[in-house]
Amino acid sequence: MLPPETPILILTTGGTIDKIYFDALSDYQVGETVMAKLLEIARVKRPFRVEEVARKDSLDLDDADRARIRDRVAAAPEKHVIITHGTDTMTETAKWLRAIPGKTVVLVGALAPARFGESDASFNLGMAFATVQMSPPGIYITMSGSVFRADEVVKDREKGAFVPLNPKG
Repeated sequence: MLPPETPILILTTGGTIDKIYFDALSDYQVGETVMAKLLEIARVKRPFRVEEVARKDSLDLDDADRARIRDRVAAAPEKHVIITHGTDTMTETAKWLRAIPGKTVVLVGALAPARFGESDASFNLGMAFATVQMSPPGIYITMSGSVFRADEVVKDREKGAFVPLNPKG
């Protein structure tokens, strides 16, 4: 278990979790992150810091963005990292992080923007905080009340959920 004074790094990349709705445009766009605000509302006392890496829908992330995410995780002094990320390409970004040794990295997103009252964002972020503190080094995805090793999960778009890559009978 992680000592209470150990800080956690939160890297934001965009995705639905940070989207806002512009009435005039009738469109969602990724806005400024609300992760620090969500943690303040949740009364999180563990030290953390938030850094923005990108502000994109995950379908718009490219290899240069993924390299930048990987480099930020590798260079960070923190050994425990949460990455907020769009769900569509979360597993692709996770592949870029596999070679980073000695860090516990959790990717998390939401199926509805955090700014919406009925969003899964706060719950998913809480799951990510618990996962990053309790898991051994490796790359994980947490969504919808489940924690997965990132190399053992896929997004099932029809179900709107992450499911094990090779479900056991």
